[in-house]
Amino acid sequence: MFKKIIVNDLMQQGYTYFLTEPEGENFDPRFKPDLTPKQMLEMGVFGGKYMTDCQNEFPKNWFTKAKLCHEFHDPKINFFGLNASQSLTIWQKKGWINSNDPRGWFQWYCRYYLGRRDEDDDRQIKRWIAMKRHVSQVKKYCPVGEKLCRPKQRQALLHWAYNSVVL
Repeated sequence: MFKKIIVNDLMQQGYTYFLTEPEGENFDPRFKPDLTPKQMLEMGVFGGKYMTDCQNEFPKNWFTKAKLCHEFHDPKINFFGLNASQSLTIWQKKGWINSNDPRGWFQWYCRYYLGRRDEDDDRQIKRWIAMKRHVSQVKKYCPVGEKLCRPKQRQALLHWAYNSVVL
């Protein structure tokens, strides 16, 4: 029997999905994120604002050490201390938002990680794969372990579950 999740937060009311895979397992073979959603939240992503009203949907332990800001998007909370995000309005204009995941890629990843599989998986995985070009640029232009080199690009990679800290 699959676990049923019912979402009621500021951006979705009454949205239902099912967890059909074990948490953190059985990923598409093309999709090998370096970081779990919990690790990303602890490191500092999306200015801390991203997950402040939907914590009931996800495991409590994801938020024990999460760097969050309920009031506003605070770039200082990000691991690299700067803004590397585009607004939700831009994401919507570019067609990056699927109605099942109105917050975008990270919401998709959190739900995928929990065990949801849906029709948007292939598109989102292809978007994740496309971020590898940024990994290549950091590796090409930055000495290994030099965290101050290309910090905005590194923060953006963290938003996509790539551990740019170790590059």
